[in-house]
Amino acid sequence: MASCPHPWAPWVTVSHECIGPRSYRVSPSTSVQDVKQMLYEETHLPVKEQRLLHNGRMLDDKVQIGSLVPAGSPEVPMTLEGRGLKGGGRFGQTTPPLVEFLKDILRRYPEGGQILKELIQNAEDAGATEVKFLYDETEYGVESLWSPDMAQHQGTALYVYNDAVFTVEDWNGIQEIARSRKRDDPLKVGRFGIGFNSVYHITDVPSIFSGEQIAMLDPHQTLFGVNESGQCWNLKTDIKEITELSDQFAPYTGIFGISGKTVWDGSFPGTLFRFPLRVTPSQLSGNIYNKEKVLELFESFKADADTVLLFLKSVQKISLHVRECDGTERVLFEVTATENPDDKLEKPNALKTLCQAVDSYSNGVASSIITCVTYQLHMETQDETSKETQRTTWLVCNGVGGRGMCAELDSLADDLKFMPTIGIALPLTVINQEDRGATPGFSGRAFCFLPLPPGEESETGLPVHVSGFFGLTDNRRSIKWREVDQWRDPAALWNELLIITVIPKAYFTLIVEAIRRVQAKKDQDFPLSPTGTYGAWPDPKQVKSRWTPILQPLFHELLQQQVIYSLSESWVGVDQAVFSELDTDDDISETIIGYLQSSGIQVAKVPAAVDFVLASYVAESTEVKKVTPSLLRQTIRKCKHKGPSQEKLLLLEFALSDANYSDLIGLELLPLQDETFASFSSSVSEKDAIYIASEAFPRSLYPGLERRFLLEAVKPSVMDSLKKAAKSRGSKTFQN
Repeated sequence: MASCPHPWAPWVTVSHECIGPRSYRVSPSTSVQDVKQMLYEETHLPVKEQRLLHNGRMLDDKVQIGSLVPAGSPEVPMTLEGRGLKGGGRFGQTTPPLVEFLKDILRRYPEGGQILKELIQNAEDAGATEVKFLYDETEYGVESLWSPDMAQHQGTALYVYNDAVFTVEDWNGIQEIARSRKRDDPLKVGRFGIGFNSVYHITDVPSIFSGEQIAMLDPHQTLFGVNESGQCWNLKTDIKEITELSDQFAPYTGIFGISGKTVWDGSFPGTLFRFPLRVTPSQLSGNIYNKEKVLELFESFKADADTVLLFLKSVQKISLHVRECDGTERVLFEVTATENPDDKLEKPNALKTLCQAVDSYSNGVASSIITCVTYQLHMETQDETSKETQRTTWLVCNGVGGRGMCAELDSLADDLKFMPTIGIALPLTVINQEDRGATPGFSGRAFCFLPLPPGEESETGLPVHVSGFFGLTDNRRSIKWREVDQWRDPAALWNELLIITVIPKAYFTLIVEAIRRVQAKKDQDFPLSPTGTYGAWPDPKQVKSRWTPILQPLFHELLQQQVIYSLSESWVGVDQAVFSELDTDDDISETIIGYLQSSGIQVAKVPAAVDFVLASYVAESTEVKKVTPSLLRQTIRKCKHKGPSQEKLLLLEFALSDANYSDLIGLELLPLQDETFASFSSSVSEKDAIYIASEAFPRSLYPGLERRFLLEAVKPSVMDSLKKAAKSRGSKTFQN
């Protein structure tokens, strides 16, 4: 193992316009020759071709850095000249120093709650079922450390635990910051290399304890020796040194059940990340972290907590913890996802089917269908601070496209190492016993397995959450879309194809499955009513423009199914239903709808958004029938009304409301004074005439002719319409 650096170590920064600044932390006894060797190892510029200048003076190779340190500053600036950089000689691109590389990642990847999500993604990729975050204020000893410089990292830290163990690939992958090993496995969520490295917003020295090893990373390359960016210890082969450096390894015991026995047993059945908070600015970042900022991270996570587990296959529980400096530990918050209590194998079986479809696609097995699976998921959040518990139920549909459905999609999947997978989640909640439907005021968002940061970019305008294997921007904060300056971007094109091909089918399956479950559990406590299923339909007026391509293929298929729930409590197709826009609380409406239903007509009442869908997306060959006076008159001709006279009067009122008086002929709706009804007639003979009494010609003048007089007790508005009907015909149908 490397020797410990000098406790006081100056910074040497070598600058050149071609290779940029290169910084090294060295001991005072380091020579200029040693610095040239470091430059050679990074830039491959031969030592003999290097000339280092300090304050305009050429430096001799034997000069020690300690003699160049200016008063009041630990930095020694130098300028590089060399034949390979000026004039003929060596030429070529180089990689930036590790610290500069990471600083660029941090610039592109803003800090915030997304950092915790990246760590959840790592746990999901590893197959973990539980994740715990702990803010720990414990101050550990500083006597037996790897080096005195490690003392500043023995204090307050953020811990992240999951119950999966690092594989060899994981250990190798976390060391390769410029390339993510997860790209070779499309099922891995965190497939971008920048994910884990976002923790450098918080810390300078992240460490990992998993399986048989404890490792520490040092991007500044100062703690473990020159050009050494980390150190790893094996619990079995390095137990002697681990025991001797007891203070150094004390932070890894007493956390989430890890004890000294765990270390002595030589294996930890889980993974523990430790991120000591940055308490002073470093070359990597000037971002100082404290309790307040960590708790802000926690609060940011809580804002999405009820949905963070929706589309994860492995992680089922996440909790937030705090351990005060006196050792008191408490749980602040936890979220848990559980299976359908009526069918605990529903989700495991669904995911098994999904996995088989993914394998088939990966192996090039041709399929013309989209494999969709649906399961119910219960989410519970417990906030110990506010003493609130929230429970929500979701219906989740996951889909995998078939290879051969879209050649362009298949080609992009192979090139990008993507997978055409989609998830749709509908929130279910009991509003009240009569009206159980999708959550009111719900606003759907886009996910890439985990929710994308809140804001306009992630809003879809759909009444469901949508997760997909989307191509994201470099900072993983938003979905890529084809813009003028990136019209041919393959990831952006992939996203558009995914929206057109796979999402509509998965969405269709979700709605149809919701209806099937409502039908199957009609008399049971299912958190969705028949009319509540309309809440799952997208409202075209609300959907964001990026997501409108979903609508046409979705409704084309949906409107061919029996998705309309009639007032007779039957599921019917659009062509079988007659849609009412009448106020159901009105006496006239109730009578009309009741009569139409008794005549065998399937009357349905749908929300305004569904009505708009019917007007906009129903095929031209299908007539969308409405409850109108004309329909009522047609129905009365076919099915004579046999109800009480009061109902007949209400039917008459509606039949007159469109002023199409010529269509009244033959309808037995004309109310007479003797409480019977006559048919409207086109005859003009004296014997068929019906009279309307007036002050000038009261009914008393015509004794025994009650059957020839119109009922005087009808509503004034109905009487006015009947008079207009008589005048419009210019006949003796009515006389006064």
